[in-house]
Amino acid sequence: MAGGAGGRTADDGAGGPDGALTGADVRSAAGECAAFLAGFADRDWAVPVPGLDWTVARTLAHLVDCLRWYALDLAGGVEELDCWLEPTDATADPAMLVRVLRAQSEVLAATIDAAPPGHRGWHPSGLPEPAGFAAMACDELLVHTWDAGRGLGAEFTPTGRQAAATLARLFPAHEPGADAWRALLWANGRVELPGRPLRTGWKWHGDPLT
Repeated sequence: MAGGAGGRTADDGAGGPDGALTGADVRSAAGECAAFLAGFADRDWAVPVPGLDWTVARTLAHLVDCLRWYALDLAGGVEELDCWLEPTDATADPAMLVRVLRAQSEVLAATIDAAPPGHRGWHPSGLPEPAGFAAMACDELLVHTWDAGRGLGAEFTPTGRQAAATLARLFPAHEPGADAWRALLWANGRVELPGRPLRTGWKWHGDPLT
């Protein structure tokens, strides 16, 4: 499993007060995801992802779009921004998609770190605080990189703290068990676990936990 990029490792996200996710966690998760994906930049990303209606390239384009929306939603405050931006070009070269992923992750991380205490942003799941947006970003990054890996015939397994912290923030009703990463995949409807059938119709807990 490849480590982070740009001098960062998967363990760089030390967390804020009470272990809350921060911009550092977004950077760490993005670095690990980008390093993994960059190893397959010479492959055909037009292949489908098992279990999804998307190709690998479309999955990555969607991921980039999510990160962009989250930066805008957090910066825009509690009222929905109801104009739509052009979607990321899924026909772009894979190496370019990885570069855009890195860049958009940095924009979101900086937005999270710059948000004042008590700030909230709009999202369909509620009005998350900056740590909530960091958790949503980590969920998108980790799970969709796993999706892309399946399409490319490779297994992505993150090594940092972000999987456990994301599960605790977005799915507080679910215990991590012995493997927080597999529990996060289960919570997102990706895998079955012993005694836990495949989930459908799941949703995040968007509002702050306290």
